[in-house]
Amino acid sequence: MNNNKDKVGGQAVLEGVMMRYRDQMAIACRRSDDTISVHRETLKPLAKKFSPLGWPVIRGAVAFFEALILGVRALNISAAEALAEEEEELTGWHSFLMVVLGLGLGISLFFILPTYLVRFLPEWPPIWLNLIEGMVRLVIFVSYIVLITRWGDIQRFFQYHGAEHKVIFGYENNQTFDLNRINDYSTRHPRCGTSFILTVMVVSIILFSFFGWPDLGQRIALRLVLLPLVAGLSYEAIRYSARSSSPLVKVMVAPGLWLQKLTTREPDASQIEVALSALKAVLDSEEEHKEPACDSEAEVIADAR
Repeated sequence: MNNNKDKVGGQAVLEGVMMRYRDQMAIACRRSDDTISVHRETLKPLAKKFSPLGWPVIRGAVAFFEALILGVRALNISAAEALAEEEEELTGWHSFLMVVLGLGLGISLFFILPTYLVRFLPEWPPIWLNLIEGMVRLVIFVSYIVLITRWGDIQRFFQYHGAEHKVIFGYENNQTFDLNRINDYSTRHPRCGTSFILTVMVVSIILFSFFGWPDLGQRIALRLVLLPLVAGLSYEAIRYSARSSSPLVKVMVAPGLWLQKLTTREPDASQIEVALSALKAVLDSEEEHKEPACDSEAEVIADAR
């Protein structure tokens, strides 16, 4: 693998794939008439406007929020493209509202609910209560993923997720457009958003343990305040693990790769073709807009959650 290459990030969308490279984004979708539509645009990362937002740890929290907004926008664009009804595309404010509602639901389900449930346990030492809370959080997260996999329509989405990973592997190994070799790659990638969210769960257990076990209101407030730090630390952990060849690191990232067995499926040739179209479009866009550019920070967590 060529670790010197700038990272390409991606996300499965409705009947397609979004790819991101530096400041460029491309979305390729299979339309109802079997043609492939491609949407391209130039992004404006906050870290390029305000350099402190690109500092370690801070960049992860910023990238997490940017990835949420971009993910909703990409899904919206793909729905319009796949149905050939661009006039129905949501406005920016509607997309932002969906991000806020989705984030609120995620925080409530994975952070507030677990700490609320643990309040019914006896007054055990804080370290044990924090550990149990973390275990409850992980159980809720895995149960959530298992439940959505039972939804029949999600299977094609997971296939496009797998196609995105295979194509990125091909790019990283200098076999970008060799379809036969691409098909041999795994559908599980170490920089996947699924692995990132699992890392968030683990990091939160460790970080929250440093603050003891105050009353419920204080615990909820602490978890909300510390969430950006959790995201930032998790981003750095994923970023490091993607570059490291250490056997210990490989063992640590293994659970995230196992979990991707639930969120990815083997794609067919037509789905890989769509993912390749998105990659080619985003690389072509970068060449057309060639200028010194910082690496994209959101590529680590740009995958579909």
